[in-house]
Amino acid sequence: MKTAVVTTIKNNRIRKNGRVNPLELTHSLNRGLQVQFSVADPREAWRKLFSPKEIIAIKVNCLAGRGLSTHPELVQVIIAQLEKIGVPKKNIIVFDRANLDLKRAGFKITTARTGVRCAGNDYFGYHPNLVVHKTIGSMVSRVMFDAGAVINLPVLKDHGIAGFSGALKNFFGVIHNPNKYHLNVGDPFIADLCSYHLIRKKVKLTICDALTAQYEGGPPYMPQFALRENMLLIGTDMVAIDRVGWSMIEKWRREHRLPSLKEVQREPKYIYTAADKNHRVGIADLNRIKINKVEL
Repeated sequence: MKTAVVTTIKNNRIRKNGRVNPLELTHSLNRGLQVQFSVADPREAWRKLFSPKEIIAIKVNCLAGRGLSTHPELVQVIIAQLEKIGVPKKNIIVFDRANLDLKRAGFKITTARTGVRCAGNDYFGYHPNLVVHKTIGSMVSRVMFDAGAVINLPVLKDHGIAGFSGALKNFFGVIHNPNKYHLNVGDPFIADLCSYHLIRKKVKLTICDALTAQYEGGPPYMPQFALRENMLLIGTDMVAIDRVGWSMIEKWRREHRLPSLKEVQREPKYIYTAADKNHRVGIADLNRIKINKVEL
């Protein structure tokens, strides 16, 4: 029976004086990759997934500003690891919906083709041909067409409409009309989008940023519901990562005496849909997901 693997790695030394420590973050990411891919040298994992000859896009999530977005420090650590396996800076693109979102999250907009480019879809633009796939009819970011491989860097959080926002939901940030697809708690729209080949085949690695996670009030940052978990979720199966992340959200909700997402009519069934025979994006059965829990 096929098994999905998700590695959760927690390191409370990641934060020093309230700020992210890049050395500890690098140590955590490298250790997580060693465990996830059963390799002695984390560079072996990067080499298995990425080629220095291809464009590598890093999809971040910056909607909530500095409080609850992909940490720029994590992106810098990843870029450094890609460079170690020979990926030139000019082959790396960091992107999200809009320049303003990136700026609010602490990213610097850079567009020179001689180095790492970091910008929103309002700079890179959308491919002019409409993508029609299952229930989806959208223009998709040019970055997704140009990239040979994608690294997915979502944030672990509750979502007031879709119930849960993680690896799959992060790709609403590559289409021009995501607001059209929030009906019915995002089901089947999120699953339909992620089953499109540009996403399903190009996403080689997901690193879910749970340095800060939020169990209620998302997608905006609500500090009263946020937790400094100092954790990363690492895997190649977006559905499995979301299923594990969803279970964490439910655990934190119980601990804080909140009803389950199902009880508030926000159960993210789209995660199950993404795993069904019509989508085959990944595995959503917790009994078929091996979870490597690592604490440093």
